[in-house]
Amino acid sequence: APKKPLTKSQSLGEPLARSSPQQAPAPSLKELTFGTADGELGQLLESPAGLCGLVLGCQEASLARLSAHMQEELVGPEERQQLLQAELAGKRWAALGVLDPQPCCQSGDAWYFRVGFTFEHRQLQFAAKVPKPCCSSLGVQSSLGTHCSIQCLLGRFTDRLPRELVLPGIPGKHSQGSSREEPACPAPQPVLQVLLCAEVPQQTLADFVKGSHALHRTSPGHYERLGCLLLLQLCMGLEHLRVQNVAQGDLCPENLLLVECPCPPRSQQGQKEPLGLSLPRLLISSFFKVQEKQRPCSSSQEQDWRQGLAAPSPPAAAELNVGRLIYQILHVDISLENILGFSSKRLPEIPSLSIYSAGLRRLATLLLHRDPQQRVSIEQARGILQVLLWGPRQELFARSRKSLELLRSWLEVKRALLLLKFAENSVGTRVSPGLEEWLCCQYFQGVTEHTLYQVTQVLY
Repeated sequence: APKKPLTKSQSLGEPLARSSPQQAPAPSLKELTFGTADGELGQLLESPAGLCGLVLGCQEASLARLSAHMQEELVGPEERQQLLQAELAGKRWAALGVLDPQPCCQSGDAWYFRVGFTFEHRQLQFAAKVPKPCCSSLGVQSSLGTHCSIQCLLGRFTDRLPRELVLPGIPGKHSQGSSREEPACPAPQPVLQVLLCAEVPQQTLADFVKGSHALHRTSPGHYERLGCLLLLQLCMGLEHLRVQNVAQGDLCPENLLLVECPCPPRSQQGQKEPLGLSLPRLLISSFFKVQEKQRPCSSSQEQDWRQGLAAPSPPAAAELNVGRLIYQILHVDISLENILGFSSKRLPEIPSLSIYSAGLRRLATLLLHRDPQQRVSIEQARGILQVLLWGPRQELFARSRKSLELLRSWLEVKRALLLLKFAENSVGTRVSPGLEEWLCCQYFQGVTEHTLYQVTQVLY
């Protein structure tokens, strides 16, 4: 059997006292499995926490393990990414296979091309990111760590662009449909910086919003839930960046990338789900250090919304931009010039089309509030979106007055039901846990009744 780790009461230099099996230390809740010996279980059942505390602790530990496993499925093992980064070091265009001369995606600050590379006898695909002129954040992006909502950088190089690649909108470069005849003395290809990214973007958030008017009209509940999930991913990514003292470049739909998830439902494998119905990963791909004045491809956003509408700190512009994104995702016209002249009570009306509309309207109002003291933070916005998606909903408080005890009981029941749902689905092989399930796990793994009390006070 594997050796048990030292308990907190033992130091590394302290010899382990010989003990009988009955005196062995009880395992921690994280170590418990269905195969744990009954003698060890008996010790835990005699603990002051009792049966209820034991079961609840096991549920929390199980959710944490499931969440870690799903995250690895979504972004890949970190050790493998490090090996891939080492393998790609020093590689240029000649070592890569260009899979399509046309960009697979064009964001506000870069073109993306699908390229192939053989690694460990497997053909892998990633994106070659060619930044547009004056739009590079490479120095910042190299040190951001792994996060599901942050573009993963695998390598970089500077090289002449292959002649077959198309850069739309660049004078002198051939565009789709134009003649491919080469002149007698072709001009040399430009030398450009190239970033190799693990994820291949399908489209930008701007493309998604533009093409989803019909889906919003015919399936408003489904579309607005997708909008909540995309905004939640964005908020989680912004929280990760703030911890590292980094901010997003221009937080606009054109600079947010959408990537197809690698975990489709098992029942739908081999079938192409209609565009717009499945939840994509949202990636932040443009960054700058908070203390830097120069931002990549920045339009200055009206001097960062006139310094966050007189907010005490410049990062407050992120809250304002997320508030504006809510309107854009919901297809409600709102311009930067209009917002700067609005008070929070005069913002454009968001129509009530689904159970999410009122909550999104409330969140947009709080994010765009002119008074910085009443404006919610990105962390609070993330909590509001989680409550909108997975509860508790307002009807929970119709029978009983809201209290910490009620919210604690709700949390315990929902965690148990979530684990049962995963178990039933795994036996029936109906669905494989994907991005939405991981986001749900993240919520119930970390939230407390105190957080729920504060968030529901603000939302409801």
